[in-house]
Amino acid sequence: MKAADSLGYQPNIIARSLITRRTNIVAVVMANLTDPFHPQVLEQLAQRIQSSGRQLLLFLIPPGKHIDDVLPALLQYKVDAILITSATVSSRMAASCAAQGSPVVLFNRYVPGARIPAVCCDNIAGGRTVANHLWSTGHVRPAFVSAEVDVTTNRDRAHGFFGRLEELCVSLHAHEIGGEFSHGAGYDAARRLVQRRQLPDSIFFASDVMAIGGIDAIRAANLRVPEDISVVGYDDIPVAGWASYELTTIRQPISQMVDTAVAALGLDALKIKKPPNKIHFMEGALIERKTVVRRGYGLRANGDVRNSPVGQLVRKS
Repeated sequence: MKAADSLGYQPNIIARSLITRRTNIVAVVMANLTDPFHPQVLEQLAQRIQSSGRQLLLFLIPPGKHIDDVLPALLQYKVDAILITSATVSSRMAASCAAQGSPVVLFNRYVPGARIPAVCCDNIAGGRTVANHLWSTGHVRPAFVSAEVDVTTNRDRAHGFFGRLEELCVSLHAHEIGGEFSHGAGYDAARRLVQRRQLPDSIFFASDVMAIGGIDAIRAANLRVPEDISVVGYDDIPVAGWASYELTTIRQPISQMVDTAVAALGLDALKIKKPPNKIHFMEGALIERKTVVRRGYGLRANGDVRNSPVGQLVRKS
C-alpha cells in the first residue's frame, strides 16, 4: 500500500470490469432536460445510484432522434443496468438490452402491452383528481392543454380527466394540443384559449412547466388567475411553489418512484438482477395552492350541490 501510495497508483475500473464482467455503472437515458421535472428526477436518481456503490452515466437523446438510435452506442459501455426516463423504448430494443445482460426499467413512462418493467405515477388517477377538484369548486367550462399526444404520461392524464368529467356530466369546454412539455407550448396554447369568444373558467395543463407558461399568457392578456381562469398543473416542480405562481398541482411521488426503480433493479444488492415485467403505479397527491378559486355557483360548504348549477349538471350521475 505504501508503494501504491508513493507511485500514485489507482485501480483501473475499466480493466477490472473485463474480469468481473461488471462495470458498476448504471445508465440513465433522458430526452428532455428543459422541463424542470427531469433534472429533479436526475438528482434523486444520481444520489440513489451512487449510494448503492455504483456510478451514473447520463445519455441524452438528441432532438429528432429516437431512443432506439442511441441504445446501440450505450450498450458498448457494458453498463450493468439502464433506467430510461422521458422517453420510451421498443420491445425489440429492450430484448436486445436483456440479451447483453443489461436489464431495463422505464421511469415515468411505460409501453402498453410490452413486457418491459416500468415505474410511473398513476396519471389516470391524477387526471381524475383534477376533474374532481375543479367540479367540487364549481367550474363548468374546463379546458385541457395536452403535450405530446403519443406519450403515456400525457395520454393517461387526459384519459383520467376526460373520463371523470364525463361521469360528472360536465362537458369539456376546449382541448388544445401544446405539442411538448415546455413553457412555450403552454404559453401558446393558453394564448389561443383566451382568444376564444367564451373563455374557459379553468385550464388543466399536462405539466407544471406548461401551466407556468399558461399563467404568463393569461396575465399577458390582462386576465387574472384564478379570478378569471383557474389553473392546475401536474408534477409539482419547485417553481410551482414560488410566490409569483403558487400553482395548484398534482405532486408526483418522485422519491417513492426512485426507490421503487432502484429496488426493481436490485441496485442495493451485490449483483443487479433482471426486474420482473411489472408496471408499478404510484399515487400522486393534490397540492392546493392559490390558482384555483371557488366559483360562486360551486359546492356548498356542506357538500350539497343540488341547488347549484353544477348540481343541475351532475344530478343524473
